[in-house]
Amino acid sequence: MAEDEIEDQMPQEESGHNPFEKQHVDDKIVPLNGLYQNWFLDYASYVILERAVPSLYDGLKPVQRRILHSMREMEDGRYNKVANIIGNTMKYHPHGDASIGDALVQIGQKDLLIDCQGNWGNTLTGDGAAAPRYIEARLSKFALHVAFNPKTTNWLSSYDGRNKEPQQLPMKFPLLLAQGAEGIAVGMACKFLPHNFIELIDQSINHLRGKKVEILPDFPNGGMADFSGYNDGLRGGRVRIRAKIRKVDNKTLIINEIPFGTTTTSLIESVIKANDKAKIKIKKIEDNTSSEAEIIVHLAPGVSPDKTIDALYAFTDCEVSVSPNSSIIDGERPRFMGVSEILRVNTDHTVALLKLELEIKLDELERQWHFSTLEKLFINHEMYIDFKHYSDREALYAYLYDRFKPFKKQLLREIQDEDLHKLTQIPMIRITRFDADKADEALLKIEEEMQQVKHHLANLVEYAIDYFKDLKKRFGVGRERKTEIKTFDTISATKVIIANRKLYVDYEEGFIGYGLKKNEPVCDCSEIDDIICFFSSGKLMITKVADKKFIGKGLIYANVWKKGDTRTIYHLFYQDGAGGPTMMKRFYVNSITRDTEYDLTKGT
Repeated sequence: MAEDEIEDQMPQEESGHNPFEKQHVDDKIVPLNGLYQNWFLDYASYVILERAVPSLYDGLKPVQRRILHSMREMEDGRYNKVANIIGNTMKYHPHGDASIGDALVQIGQKDLLIDCQGNWGNTLTGDGAAAPRYIEARLSKFALHVAFNPKTTNWLSSYDGRNKEPQQLPMKFPLLLAQGAEGIAVGMACKFLPHNFIELIDQSINHLRGKKVEILPDFPNGGMADFSGYNDGLRGGRVRIRAKIRKVDNKTLIINEIPFGTTTTSLIESVIKANDKAKIKIKKIEDNTSSEAEIIVHLAPGVSPDKTIDALYAFTDCEVSVSPNSSIIDGERPRFMGVSEILRVNTDHTVALLKLELEIKLDELERQWHFSTLEKLFINHEMYIDFKHYSDREALYAYLYDRFKPFKKQLLREIQDEDLHKLTQIPMIRITRFDADKADEALLKIEEEMQQVKHHLANLVEYAIDYFKDLKKRFGVGRERKTEIKTFDTISATKVIIANRKLYVDYEEGFIGYGLKKNEPVCDCSEIDDIICFFSSGKLMITKVADKKFIGKGLIYANVWKKGDTRTIYHLFYQDGAGGPTMMKRFYVNSITRDTEYDLTKGT
């Protein structure tokens, strides 16, 4: 068909305008700053609130909360395949199976909320878990005890509106501090270090008793840590963590506890790298890790084991520094709170949940007592006898209300139509077999329970303390502190590094370095040493050693310099001016600014 024929067949508006023509949309253009104010801000808010940062009250990110809710939904006491758990969780979390599987494995490896079966990976070696179809999981008894109660849960619709999911789990334990958490959002990140289970309970009890709360992290890998710069977990804090290194003999060291955040693989790689750079000197290294870390370091002949231990801390991942960042979601907004304040808030939240549970239980007991009393009066006074005289429900209920009037003072609450409906549905066989003595015993038992609940409500703090003590007794076995609290001395790298290089000096051209092998060597040095240089002009300069470095003409002396060295005494002879007297200066150099020239003479 010809182009003009096609054009003739295209629809035309009355005005002659072609609807397929490109329209001008200048009035709809949104400037770039508008996009950032709206779209990007919405995205950032979503990532912060719904993905990366945990909640203050239950300590969980949305994906973790949905996993636990899904597992509770599937709970029957038996293990479920992780693949099935992932599939069920996708009803609530629409971001794919990979994110759910990774989050589930991370929760399982923390050994608190989930009982794991199969190969769930190894946090010591960094090995990953087996595929979801091979491993199984179920909720731990601890999780079932502290994390779930549908009566105290606020429910929301899931993303597709077909299911209900919890807004927060009613967590009666400071889970966030026990597990730790890490996440990177948009313009915000969080990093909570894990704390000791028993110490958290003890400090919660201290808070309830009005005492000061003090908590320090405890890492599952053990090791040693210096918390002097912890800063209550807030931004700007720093924790130094060291492996535990044991000297077996003068030729062998064993690393049996590694720092938090490292694996035996990454630690061994850092040791080999330091050895290749000649910062330490070892013969070989072996990894015998299984359920516990065991790295064997064999030393080269003539190497000091004590000096090597210091060098391992200075140049390898045997010492790492971790910076906490305690940002959390409180309601619908992010906040920065110290870990001691978070513990206090979590403890108060637990008390509030315990109170709500008691109030719900008291209401249920009162309802039970109320109906049992109505049932007893209904049967004992044979109120059912005259039912045949009332053909409609309204008249029947009016009759029953009238019959119960003399007993109103015996009841705890007003009689409702619902109560009367239940009474009229009692089977005749139950009426004929009614035992008044057993009914009185049951009422007495309910009354005792009500009195106990009222006592707990009147002494809520003591009840909460007993709750925490019970948690410690039931679930605290084997959860003692693993990380040793210490204060570390700063290890000077220059004192422990091996002097494996030769310092060469080219006096004529003004070069120094360990790569000038055509010149005569001056002394042994390492790659991080400082070199002191004197010039014929009477000036002094200290600079970092390098492979080859030009420092200036007129060089007359160069050697290794150590900061704070007051034992090395220099003697300088110079003439004051062209015809002045010869002077002698005797001094040491213990503190300088690198690459700055210092005049040692009068300048003439």
